[in-house]
Amino acid sequence: MPVLVDDVVWTPSPSRVASTNLAAFAGSPPTTPEAYHELWQWSIDDLEDFWARVWERCEVRADRHYDDVVGELRMPGTRWFAGAELNFAANLLRRRDDTPAVFATGEGRDDEWVSWAELTARVARAQRGLVNLGIRRGDRVAGIVPNGIETLVLMLATASVGAVWSSCSPDFGPMGIVDRFRQISPAVLVTADGYRYHGERYDLQDKVRAVLEAIPAIRHVVIIDFAGVGLTTKGRSAITYEDLLAGDATEPTFAPLPFDHPLYVLYSSGTTGAPKSIVHSAGGTLIQHLKEQRLHADLHPGDVISWFTTCGWMMWNWLVSALASEARIVLYDGSPTYPDVGVLWRMAERAGITHFGTSPKFLSACERSGQRPADLADLSRISAVLSTGSPLNPDQFDWVYAAIGQDLQLASVSGGTDMIGCFVGGVPTLPVRRGRLQGRQLGMAVESWNLDGKPVVGEKGELVCTQPFPSMPLGFWGDDDGSRYRAAYFSQHPGVWTHGDFMEIDPDGSAMILGRSDTTLNPGGVRIGTAEIYRAIEPLPEIADAIVVGRPVDGDVEIVLCVVPADGVRLDEDLTTRIRGTIRSAATPRHVPAQVFAVTDVPYTISGKKVEKAVLSMMIGEDVGNRDALANPEALDQYARLPFPQA
Repeated sequence: MPVLVDDVVWTPSPSRVASTNLAAFAGSPPTTPEAYHELWQWSIDDLEDFWARVWERCEVRADRHYDDVVGELRMPGTRWFAGAELNFAANLLRRRDDTPAVFATGEGRDDEWVSWAELTARVARAQRGLVNLGIRRGDRVAGIVPNGIETLVLMLATASVGAVWSSCSPDFGPMGIVDRFRQISPAVLVTADGYRYHGERYDLQDKVRAVLEAIPAIRHVVIIDFAGVGLTTKGRSAITYEDLLAGDATEPTFAPLPFDHPLYVLYSSGTTGAPKSIVHSAGGTLIQHLKEQRLHADLHPGDVISWFTTCGWMMWNWLVSALASEARIVLYDGSPTYPDVGVLWRMAERAGITHFGTSPKFLSACERSGQRPADLADLSRISAVLSTGSPLNPDQFDWVYAAIGQDLQLASVSGGTDMIGCFVGGVPTLPVRRGRLQGRQLGMAVESWNLDGKPVVGEKGELVCTQPFPSMPLGFWGDDDGSRYRAAYFSQHPGVWTHGDFMEIDPDGSAMILGRSDTTLNPGGVRIGTAEIYRAIEPLPEIADAIVVGRPVDGDVEIVLCVVPADGVRLDEDLTTRIRGTIRSAATPRHVPAQVFAVTDVPYTISGKKVEKAVLSMMIGEDVGNRDALANPEALDQYARLPFPQA
């Protein structure tokens, strides 16, 4: 399929291409889809050579060099960089000078620049404090923490001694926190006293009490004075963040650890069952992020990167890894739209952001506000807008280039908590096509498989990865025989990673993510991705938000679309007809919903993802057991009361 001229919304200049890390890595910059495909094909055909070159070009710092790049190629169970010894924190703290490393700000907080030297000194003091509390290699440190400099310091201090870091956002409900941290029996709980969001201040007293009552393994509590509301920890040893860092250490000691030493425990959303506790390795996380950030995001020393995220979403872990590329990172905690949608754009100007990480949901809020970010702040330094969390619809590509800047790479990326990285996303030497992810990431053998388990191009299919990659999880915490891990990713296609996304790969290598495959709609046996319907209706100004599911009816599936009308709009027969007509025109007659309802809100996880499975459960009368992982759990109840026609 040829690429249409009007399908391309941005092309990098020759000088920009020549200056990319990808051009230096490849030797000859891949400026056409064919050239990039050739490079990608080599990266998966010769995994050993590819990953060895990533190690060398990205300057992984190791106390002991590896003996072998990769062992037996099998999934699960491949061992990477056997014999290597390194420390994750040492790779992030590469510099000791007085140039800025971190810009931290947020609601109710002043801007703070922290230099490389000061960041290192704080980590050294925090490390000493944790060691004095008895933290040793392999212990778990769990955090109910905001996205601030204190959290970064404590994570790096934890990693420096070889302990394991796990965190969630303060806005999780108490049982959502307990369901996660109880699995890993942390020795230390780090918590803020409270947090601020959308102009309100919230304390964490009740949540912390619930966690301490449910998890007796916690020996010590470290309290960050973040909101000025205070916190007590009855029956547990408590120390303030300031007292933890009261020592005079200036240089951390970095424990040399195996490449596959555990670094993080991350969690699945847990909205339809107990959250999976996913263990990620220090070396796998490091080299995957170095590859993505240098080769695909084109991060250079001195660049400034932000991503609006909480510490309960893997994008926080991804963001802080940018220190390993000697980039400056921006930490923001609070609402992205308070006091208005310009708060992050004004922050971008103050911090000099070059790489602005965001989500389609935030970009949609900005567009609906009627304000152009470029009119709110000087965004001339932004060279890339990176987006994930859900697919960007084609109209959003147009809006970004009209409202933010014309000469920037818009990189929609897709991956997951499961592999703490990306499968498909940006390629800085290629044109950006409207509505498309630019390409499969190097070293990731991604294919789209049909129902017969065959790779297809230009057709919808299941996203699979047929070769191992370094950031595959070590497993699930407590899953000693690996049965839950294998069932999660390898039961459908043994030996092949099945990710759970529905996708389409074009002949030119670009891709579309069409939604989760476990929420794929199947009316009449035809597979339809939910993103296809969202893309069709999101440009309609009468609709503020929407969620779509497939409801079982008489042995088939009917598409049910629930929309949140814009302010002052009522879902009447005329609007319903126009919605159906828009979907029919933009997609096919099979995409047209059988039922269209008005709702007041769409439920999201705290990391900003629509919970289609939970909505379907409510529609069919099933219980949604864990609502604490939702940002707005109260939104669910109305879906149990929708007036479906009687059979």
